Amino acid sequence: MNGSKPVATPLVVNEKLQKDDGAQEADASRYRSLIGSLLYLTATQPDIMYAISLLSRFMQEPSQIHYGVGKRILRYLQGTKEFGIWYKTMTNSRMIGYTDSDWAGSMDDMKSTSGYAFSLGSGILSWASKKQAIVTQSTAEAEYVAAAETTSQAINHKSSNMATKNT
Repeated sequence: MNGSKPVATPLVVNEKLQKDDGAQEADASRYRSLIGSLLYLTATQPDIMYAISLLSRFMQEPSQIHYGVGKRILRYLQGTKEFGIWYKTMTNSRMIGYTDSDWAGSMDDMKSTSGYAFSLGSGILSWASKKQAIVTQSTAEAEYVAAAETTSQAINHKSSNMATKNT
């Protein structure tokens, strides 16, 4: 991947991936190795979490299209090597949560994907992206499910923060 042209985003905007895309099969072992390595990087690169969780759905039978998307993420990482999360020293910081979902984003089972991120002060505290357990009937319902999952995480963060203060 040396000498590859960096890209601005990990995924092509509005690209829909599916299991049976008609493309030639990729080397499954090589694909799993790539996705595993990228999963490891999500600890320090939260911006690729959604893309990696999306690609991990195709571990059993990856196609050349899926492998190409994985290589695009490598090109994205090459262009963002100098980026990082900056935590400023703050005395007055509060936790803020953000959430979003896509409605019926999976072409295979029509389930939505939810994501959330929590920031504390100037930096990100936690983040996640996962497929919803149910098939929602509307965009609004998908957003409500995402909001409920995010609220649950906010309560967990708040209770663990209180437990830390009491010890």
